[in-house]
Amino acid sequence: MAFQSGASYFSSSSLSSSSRPWNHDVFLSFRGEDVRYGFVSHLHQALDQRGINTYIDNNLERGEEISPTLFKAIEGSMISIIVLSKTYGESRWCLDELLKILDCKDTIKQIVLPIFYDADPSEVRHQKGIFGESFDKLGDKLKDYAKMLKWKVALKRVADLSGFTLAKCQKESEFIHEITQWVDSRMVNQTPLSVAKYPVGIESRIQDIYQHLSVGNKDIISIVGIFGTGGIGKTTISKEIYNRIFSQFEGSCFLEEVRETSKQLGGLIKLQNTLLYDILGTSLDVHDKNRGINVIRDRLRSKRILLILDDVDELVQLENLVGDRDWFGSGSRIIIMTRDQHLLEVFEVDSKYEVMILNDNEALQLFSLHAFKEKEPQKDFMDISKQVTKYAQGLPLVLTVLGSDLKSQSIQQWKSAMDKYKNIPHGDIQKVLLVSYAGLHDADKEIFLDIAFFFKGESLENVTKIFDSCGFYPNHGIERLKDKCLITIDGHNKHVGMHDLLQAMGREIIRRESPKKPSKRSRLWNHEDIRKVLQDSTGLNKIEGILLDLPEGDEVISLHSEAFQNMESLRVFINRTARFSCAPNYLSNKLRVLDWNNYPSPYLPPNFQGKNLIILRMRHSLIKELGDRFKPKNLTIMKFENCEFLEKIPDLSSLSNLKELAVQFCTRLVEVHESVGSLENLSTLNFFHCSKLRILPRSLNLKSLCYLGLQHCRSIYYLPEIECKMESLIELNLCDTAIEELPLSIENLVRLESLYLRGCKNLMRLPIACIQLQHLHWLEIGNCPNFPQKMMDDRVSLMAIESTKMEEEISLREERLHELASPTNSSNGRIGLQLLNLQNCFQSETSFFPISSLFTMFNSSASLRHLYLSSTYIVCLLTSIKDIMSLESLSLSYCCKLEEIPELLPNITEVDVRGWKSVEIFREVSKILELNGSHGVHEYDATLFPENQFPEWLSYFHKFLKENGIVKEPDNSVRPRGEEEWVIDIEGPHNLEEINGIVLYISILFKDASVDGTIDHANAKITHKMSDHVCRIEGVQWVNKGSYRKGNRTGLAGWVGYSDLKSFKLPVLDNLRVQFDLHCKGMVQFYKSGRAKVVYKNE
Repeated sequence: MAFQSGASYFSSSSLSSSSRPWNHDVFLSFRGEDVRYGFVSHLHQALDQRGINTYIDNNLERGEEISPTLFKAIEGSMISIIVLSKTYGESRWCLDELLKILDCKDTIKQIVLPIFYDADPSEVRHQKGIFGESFDKLGDKLKDYAKMLKWKVALKRVADLSGFTLAKCQKESEFIHEITQWVDSRMVNQTPLSVAKYPVGIESRIQDIYQHLSVGNKDIISIVGIFGTGGIGKTTISKEIYNRIFSQFEGSCFLEEVRETSKQLGGLIKLQNTLLYDILGTSLDVHDKNRGINVIRDRLRSKRILLILDDVDELVQLENLVGDRDWFGSGSRIIIMTRDQHLLEVFEVDSKYEVMILNDNEALQLFSLHAFKEKEPQKDFMDISKQVTKYAQGLPLVLTVLGSDLKSQSIQQWKSAMDKYKNIPHGDIQKVLLVSYAGLHDADKEIFLDIAFFFKGESLENVTKIFDSCGFYPNHGIERLKDKCLITIDGHNKHVGMHDLLQAMGREIIRRESPKKPSKRSRLWNHEDIRKVLQDSTGLNKIEGILLDLPEGDEVISLHSEAFQNMESLRVFINRTARFSCAPNYLSNKLRVLDWNNYPSPYLPPNFQGKNLIILRMRHSLIKELGDRFKPKNLTIMKFENCEFLEKIPDLSSLSNLKELAVQFCTRLVEVHESVGSLENLSTLNFFHCSKLRILPRSLNLKSLCYLGLQHCRSIYYLPEIECKMESLIELNLCDTAIEELPLSIENLVRLESLYLRGCKNLMRLPIACIQLQHLHWLEIGNCPNFPQKMMDDRVSLMAIESTKMEEEISLREERLHELASPTNSSNGRIGLQLLNLQNCFQSETSFFPISSLFTMFNSSASLRHLYLSSTYIVCLLTSIKDIMSLESLSLSYCCKLEEIPELLPNITEVDVRGWKSVEIFREVSKILELNGSHGVHEYDATLFPENQFPEWLSYFHKFLKENGIVKEPDNSVRPRGEEEWVIDIEGPHNLEEINGIVLYISILFKDASVDGTIDHANAKITHKMSDHVCRIEGVQWVNKGSYRKGNRTGLAGWVGYSDLKSFKLPVLDNLRVQFDLHCKGMVQFYKSGRAKVVYKNE
């Protein structure tokens, strides 16, 4: 079903579940005679083994017309895979399927993947060769020119889509594996958020909220606030809204638990990184929230995004995550969920909506579904069910918990439970929830309380190990709590969640253990209680856990060294912010978690051996060494951050269970013990900003390692030898190290995908062994001034001008590498490099000869998508760059010596030429403009032509437009009052073959400037209702461009843009919309006049 704009979108006939009700994950379209019993059957089996629900038509006897059942199967599939074999075009049935699939792509945004099996994409596109012969046979038989024309257009469209091509030398099994991996990744991106099992009552509320969103209006940026009490269903509603509309945006993000996360150390930065990753699909690794603000604004200002922030409680969260509306592109929607209505007023949202409690009928239905799995209670339970719902006061969370608690019990047990409820004050919902807690086994209660106090948001893997070491039987207990709706397991990484009301209930349970004397409670979290217990040294054996989070600015806690002496049962100690006057001389060896920020001593207590320790975290601490007695054999996570006195990582050979070792900003760390290189279970090894670190293990034998980071360790001159094949390592980050070259043993990183060498100022060369990195697709060597200039001087590298043994060796392999050129044509799973960053590398004039060797080494001539050459001294690019058919973006900004670029391919979607100062030759300007109209060139208006050297044809074109009345000077009557007045609608139809494109001219009058101001930049975009493509136009000239000073009367600027519209890939265009955006520095009054003209070929 196509998404509709307006209020009717959520009508009763539209989606009522949490996502589009796909009947199938994949629909397979194929020609049975060619592939049914071979390739298709194997592909179907592989998809089925991965749990992917695939529709395959097993009807061997097909008629002339495609059946309605098959049409419904296509419409009900998330993904359509089209297997284009050599006689696919001979089947009318297959071609009608193709038409239907492409229609679903246009109308319901179905994902379409073409597979070229024994059929060349070019032959399919142009109906040539064997494929064309089979298609012509159908034409001779059918003699229906109109139908054949539709099919020809459809075949061209599907051949232009990105797909997979089976090479002659490739194993079919590996080819199928690549396809299934691709399907897996697309399904994850399309997978909706998990919503409540029984979303009773949310439909009417969603319809009300949708009125505020106006999703169909793409010309405005709207911020909507949704508020209501805790447990009322705000998160459920927001997830449902997200699932229904996220596919209509260029990017989307659902930020959960903003309040909880932001209060953690670095929490806002974590949220910023999550937002950027979810929308951009790549990790930018922001480390400072102020820089994060700029990154969000700069990267997302042109994207139409959907952002939902759940559980916001402070203005600072919105200031760091949403900021102003100009952070996001036109048409974006931001939804804020909060309990604080005043916060929405302060932030000046566009509209607010209050979520009300469920009415009596809705509450009874929700309770009944959880208690009986029916919409109404059983007859005998009707009265008592109404009593229960009355106590719940319409809060969905409480109804869910009580229904789950009472299900499958007798009416007598219900009445007994009701007797308990009657002793609890009406308004105290938290106390009602105690009944669910009371029914738990003792060990399950301990798990619940530990999560409520310490581990909400912690990974399921970590808490399971902690609880297991405590004898709580977590595999059973966690599942029991989940069944009781007392906890949730959220997210891809499986973190433990708990609703605030339930967390508050858990804390109240412990407070009641000893309301007057905190030292007699099993767990402490109130900072005043903890301060009193520690300062008075009154802690007793009763205390099992402490979480200390002082308000900012609180004074140092005066700690006696004996404060922990009597806390022999202490299992968890977490200090987030407090500072202590001294360190304890005793810590319990029963500790499972020691997370101590600002630890005040160079040494751990002499008695502490950490026998049961699972997690050790030290931040901003004085710790210098761990001591010889410290042998935590069960330790899983060890983290040190800003421990400026830590000098050495000791012998960890006894820590066989260690999975994560992270050391950050430890500026005096010099040495890492040899044993670290042989920890068999270590999966993450990260040293970040350890500027004096220089001694590493001589070799690495870490078969479980997935990530190795040494970024900003500027005293590291070498990477240890890789002694074994490390098949788990995916990412290696050596940014800003002093490394000169990589060891030949790097070839043992057989699954490496990302290699970061940015800022390695001593880096001179890459070893020939890099040719063995079969899966490398992301390589960054930016800001390496000696790469490859030093190689050119020494003439010792594979990229040296004169031949060397290494160059001869790579030449011998070149023929084999060309066979591996395509990422889909690999017989060994080779992917091919997709991103190459060489910015700031070439610091002397060069024709950039080494790039061809890099392409050969990394097999990237058919896979490279992004090439960054910014701020280099290259004079010209090799004409061979046009052979990189896959190239999508090319960055040449601030290449001040660049004189010429060759003809570029139409697949390029982005060219960055900012800061050019010496452009002497720019070939075929009109073709570049054509590229610009189809895709976009950054800052074209400011950088394409040197100042005051505009091409003659543009001045003529400006004059032509004015003389023919296509443009006029602006006046006060056309002052834009809102974004909607920057829109021009162009009716049709226009046959794409008959027109050259659209010319857009905007004249702008600046009048009575109130402050100093300048035109920053301008751009335009064209949209079409039958295409999800956005055709962007960057300006090619400012006439009289300049600054407008305070007090000046007027200033006039003109802007011209052009697009050939070919990127829409539609034969006929109508109802086009042109939208112009102007960005100014400074605030001035302005008026505008705009015209858009369709230019026909005969004009």
